[in-house]
Amino acid sequence: MHDTTPNESEPRERRSPALVALLVVVGVEFAALAVVTIVLLVEVIVAPASSLASGIALTILAAIAALWLGALFIGLRNRRPWVRSGIIVWQVLQGALAIGAFQGVFRVPAVGWLLLIPALLGITLVLSRPVTEALARPAE
Repeated sequence: MHDTTPNESEPRERRSPALVALLVVVGVEFAALAVVTIVLLVEVIVAPASSLASGIALTILAAIAALWLGALFIGLRNRRPWVRSGIIVWQVLQGALAIGAFQGVFRVPAVGWLLLIPALLGITLVLSRPVTEALARPAE
């Protein structure tokens, strides 16, 4: 099996602006989700929901999603090819949440835009040629 760990003696090529922008988008999404997870955790402890089980489940799901997004960020920083699919899945899920924020009884368009713009930017960047080339598997 081919080792994809970068060797310290090999010079690292510079990151393209598209890859840096994608790192920023995914990093900001990770930080925001980590903050949401902490807020949910504090809220479950301080002001329990009408259904404690639902509040705990939501907090656990947010924590799992934050860990997943953190793993994607680290993999992207290390230029691992497997992150492309995970980033696309996350951006699609975030876009679905944004669409939900635009509709329904509890609609909040500002939240919808805050979710939709980074999702569209992330999908565009992860499918761009410079990012695709940076994350391509090395030829054996």
